[in-house]
Amino acid sequence: MHPAFEAAKAAVTLLGFGLLAACAQSPAASPPADVEVHARLSGGVGGITYLPDGRMVIGYHPFYNPSEKVGLLNDAHDGTTPYPTAEWQTCKRADGSQKDADTCLNWVLGLHTDKNGILWLLDSGQAEPRITPKLVGWDTQANRLHRVIPIPAPASIPESQHNDFVVDLRNNVIVIADEAIATTPVGDKAALVVVDLKTGSSRRLLQGHDSVMPDMARPITVDEGSPRAKAIKVYVGVDGIALDHRSEWLYFAPLNKGKMFRVRMSDLVDTMLSPQQLAARVEVYADKPNNGGLSIDRAGNLYLTEVGERAVGIIPPDTRKYRRLVGDPAMVWPDGVTYGPDGYMYTGAAQLPLSAALNDGKAENKPPYLVYRFKPLAPGNVGF
Repeated sequence: MHPAFEAAKAAVTLLGFGLLAACAQSPAASPPADVEVHARLSGGVGGITYLPDGRMVIGYHPFYNPSEKVGLLNDAHDGTTPYPTAEWQTCKRADGSQKDADTCLNWVLGLHTDKNGILWLLDSGQAEPRITPKLVGWDTQANRLHRVIPIPAPASIPESQHNDFVVDLRNNVIVIADEAIATTPVGDKAALVVVDLKTGSSRRLLQGHDSVMPDMARPITVDEGSPRAKAIKVYVGVDGIALDHRSEWLYFAPLNKGKMFRVRMSDLVDTMLSPQQLAARVEVYADKPNNGGLSIDRAGNLYLTEVGERAVGIIPPDTRKYRRLVGDPAMVWPDGVTYGPDGYMYTGAAQLPLSAALNDGKAENKPPYLVYRFKPLAPGNVGF
C-alpha cells in the first residue's frame, strides 16, 4: 500500500460499521431499548455469525491485524478458540514461507452462515503480501472445507476492499459490497460484486453509480456535540448490505451518504440488462445517517450501526424514517449487526476511533472489547 494511505487505510478498514455519541442528540432520537453486554474480548470485533448448533463465531477486525482472524466464543464469553482451525489463521508457514492462498485466511471482515450450514468467510486479501480476494465456504456440519471461490479481476480491482455480503440461495448468488478504499481514502470506485455460486464466476456492477459512491461533503464524524468530536476524512463507498427474507429486495448504502438504496434481486442477477438499464432500476429508499453495518428483519425493518454516534437505529418500512433504537457510552464503533438464534441481535464495539491511527497518535483503545445484544422489533434470519 502507498505510504500516503496507511493512516487512511486504517480509518477505512473500520468503515464497515457504526458509532454513537451518547451525548449527541438527533431529531430522530427516541427512548432507547434495553441493551446488554454479552461478551468481553481481548480483540476488536468486526463481524458476528452463528453455527447451526448455536455457537457464536467472532470475526476479529482486520484493522488491528489480529493473529486470530476468526474464532468460536467460549462458554465464559471472555475469549475464543480459532475457527475453523489454528492453521487457517495465517498465510505463512513457521519458516516464513507463504502457504497456498486457498488454505488460509488473510484479511477477513464479513462472515455469515447460510441455511445449509456453510460458513462463508469473505477474505479481501489485503494483508501483505496481498492475495486475490476470495470467498471461503466451510461446511460446519461435516467440519471440512466446502469450497473456495476466487474473486479475481475484473470483479476485484486494486482498490477493492470487500466488506460485507449477503447469501441468496434462491438466486444461488452471493452479493458483496466493495467499499474500494484499500489504496485510497476515497471510495470512488466502489461497486457491488455478484458471485454465481453455480459457476464461481463474478461480475462487478454499478461502479460509478450514485448509489455506491460516497458523498464527499460527508466525512465520518465522531461524537458530535461532545469535547471529543472530530471528523475522519475518509470517504467510504458502498458498505452496509442486507437482503429481505423473500430475496426480493437488496438494500445497500455507502457509509458516507445520507441515502439508503435498494434494487430488485431479479434485476441484479439479470445478465441481459445493460449497466445503464440496471442503474435505472436502483431506487432511493430512505434518508439515513452515516452508517456501516446493516441487517433486516422479516417485517422489513432495517437496522443500521450509526457511525460516529455509539448507536444502532432502524428504518421501519411504514414510515421509512430513521430513528435510534439502542446505544451505550461504551459502544464505541459498533461493527456488524447480526441476528442470533435466541431472538437477540448482536453487534461488537471495535473502538476504532480510539486507536492511535485515528486519534492523533494517541492509543486509547484497550480491552475488553464488548459484544452487545438487544431485542429487535421482529424475528430475522439467523447469522445475518
